[in-house]
Amino acid sequence: MKQLLILLTILVTSLSSFAQNKDHIVWKFEAKKKSATEYEIVITATVDKPWHIYSQHSGKEGPIPTSFMFKKNPLITLSGKTLEKGTMEKSYDDLFKTQVIYFNNTVVFTQVIKLKAPVKTTFSGVVDYMLCNDRECTPPTKKSFEITLP
Repeated sequence: MKQLLILLTILVTSLSSFAQNKDHIVWKFEAKKKSATEYEIVITATVDKPWHIYSQHSGKEGPIPTSFMFKKNPLITLSGKTLEKGTMEKSYDDLFKTQVIYFNNTVVFTQVIKLKAPVKTTFSGVVDYMLCNDRECTPPTKKSFEITLP
C-alpha cells in the first residue's frame, strides 16, 4: 500500500509539472524609464521548443500575426510603432500555403510611450497571438496585461 501511495504521488507530481506550461509560452511585461515622461514598454515572449510565435508582419493569408491593442489612457501617447526583436525566420508553410514569418525561443516587442505629465498611472492592453509547431497550432489567444508606471 505504501508503494502504491508513493507511485501515485510521483505520477501526480509528474503530470502537474507537464501541465504547468500548457500554453507553450511565457509572457513578461515591464516598463523601462527613459526620462521623467518617457518609457519603453518591453513585452517578452518566451516560447517552448518546438513551438513558434508569428511576427506582426506575417501577413493576412496565413496564421494570425501577433498584434497589440493598447487601452486608451488620456495621460499616455504612443510614440512610433511596436518593434520586434529576435531571431526571425521566414519559410513557406505547407499548412497555410503561404510564406510565414515567425520567431522561435524568444522575441522582444517594444513600444515607446510618453506621459503628458510625470504622474503615476498604468499602461495596459491585450496581445493577440497564435503558436504553431510543425504538426499543429494553438487557437488564436488573447493575453491581457497591465503595467504600473511609477
